[in-house]
Amino acid sequence: MVSQVLFGEHFKVIDKSKQWRKIRLSYDKYEGWIDEKQYLEISKEYYQLLDKATINVTSQLVNFISDKNNELIPIVLGATLPSFKDGQFKISEKEYTFDGQVTTKKGTKDAIIKTTFLYSNAPYLWGGKTPFGIDCSGFTQMVYKINGIKLLRDASQQASQGEVLSFIEESEPGDLAFFDNKEGEIIHVGIIMANNYIIHASGKVRIDRLDQSGIFNEKLRKHTHKLRVIKKIF
Repeated sequence: MVSQVLFGEHFKVIDKSKQWRKIRLSYDKYEGWIDEKQYLEISKEYYQLLDKATINVTSQLVNFISDKNNELIPIVLGATLPSFKDGQFKISEKEYTFDGQVTTKKGTKDAIIKTTFLYSNAPYLWGGKTPFGIDCSGFTQMVYKINGIKLLRDASQQASQGEVLSFIEESEPGDLAFFDNKEGEIIHVGIIMANNYIIHASGKVRIDRLDQSGIFNEKLRKHTHKLRVIKKIF
């Protein structure tokens, strides 16, 4: 698994092989394969309409939507509800009802930090994007998405965004810190918190110390990730 498609996200099918479909997500242009049974086909015109529409994102850990037959469909934090208004939304011609919390506004850095706690202790899962399993860049991408700010999917891609900060002291809670391996490749990302702490997905979504060398795990009494660059996204 390289990533996940959450409810309501739209994409293009770019290749086919038996029951599998290679897709490219509209949101971050990420590519991968899914089963043909796991999506609803929409028109090119509707796809283009979704591209221009405001992104409505759920902001609760887990909830349900219901269709016109009152069948319940579980959705998780960060799901997209196209054209949501007054508790109703449609995907193509399918109508749904949702009475939970939806956000559309661009958040503040304080809101970024508050959102991180919704993922506290979520287990690490390569390619994951939900509170039930998430990787480091999926965590940062989803926290920012819930706050109306678009990040690319991988840590190395996210590192190409925003403004470089020279020192930790120049950063604010909500900024991103990136970490590299011995070959100089960026392989990890986390969200900076106040008082030289960082929240990141490593084994689980956890809080550790951050200094100019990198992430320091107090339980292990050692640095676990080497700091490469700090970025201010907004």
